[in-house]
Amino acid sequence: MRIEITLAKSSPLPPGAIEALTNELSRRIEAQFPEQPGSVSVRYAGANQLSVFGGAKEDKERISEILQETWESADDWFCGE
Repeated sequence: MRIEITLAKSSPLPPGAIEALTNELSRRIEAQFPEQPGSVSVRYAGANQLSVFGGAKEDKERISEILQETWESADDWFCGE
């Protein structure tokens, strides 16, 4: 399963946030889907978007929930400089 997340360039994140978000999402998604190893990529683009390739519709819904939970808990896992 491949997961791509794009973030709007108009709302830049602090330095190191993209890498930290990628790492935290990878950890959480692998914990939920151990039987489906995948890759997570996060990058800037024109708009916010989540794409899941190689997963079921239910998988995309769960990944969307994981993304929301991760975003809301950024104070717990992101140590910006």
